[in-house]
Amino acid sequence: MCLAIPGKILSINESDSPMDRSGKVSFGGVVKEVQLGYVPEAKIGDYVNVHVGFAISIIDEQQALQTLRAFEEAQKAIDDRMKK
Repeated sequence: MCLAIPGKILSINESDSPMDRSGKVSFGGVVKEVQLGYVPEAKIGDYVNVHVGFAISIIDEQQALQTLRAFEEAQKAIDDRMKK
């Protein structure tokens, strides 16, 4: 099983080689540099699923936000449990 985290593309760094394409992606405010070579059609403003630093698919905004909410709820449950 793998875990991919949705993020929104903020900027793209083009390259002569499509596999070297990268960009800045926001994960709920945390911005990371991500490889975009596997999603050559991705553009600024798209949401992508990212696994170990590589965008592996483009997803729609509703799906991305739903997944991010689920992660937030899981984190809240863990935090609440740790307080006990």
